[in-house]
Amino acid sequence: MIRRIGTPPLAGQRYHLRPGVYAILPIKRRFLLTAQVARDIDVQLPGGGIDAGESPLQALHREVLEEIGWRIAAPRRLGAFRRFVFMPEYDLWAEKLCHVYVAHPVRQIAEPTEPDHITLILSGKDAVETLGNDGDSMFMQQFISR
Repeated sequence: MIRRIGTPPLAGQRYHLRPGVYAILPIKRRFLLTAQVARDIDVQLPGGGIDAGESPLQALHREVLEEIGWRIAAPRRLGAFRRFVFMPEYDLWAEKLCHVYVAHPVRQIAEPTEPDHITLILSGKDAVETLGNDGDSMFMQQFISR
């Protein structure tokens, strides 16, 4: 059973399963993150949904490149969590199945191409306090506590 983090599902609400991949990216004792700045500021682990026909690792590389413009190497899966949310950009109630990896940031090759995303570099402590969902924060805390 994959642990649920955050708000329980609403009774009677239908949710669409949305698997995704997210990366903890350590760089010189700090971490690369993305901030979605469309409505409010939402700090996130770089990542997102796995497209049809795409493997989780293909999606991870694509999403990191889109959201922060970096190439990564040596991704290693740390675990997963579920969360139930409304995704306004898709007008969708989703059960997000979030697979979290750690990877080595190789180099930045572009600016973020994902609309309304900016790249942040924060300490582990600041990342834990700033990440916008409890699942991302939990995995970051576990990672920096090692």
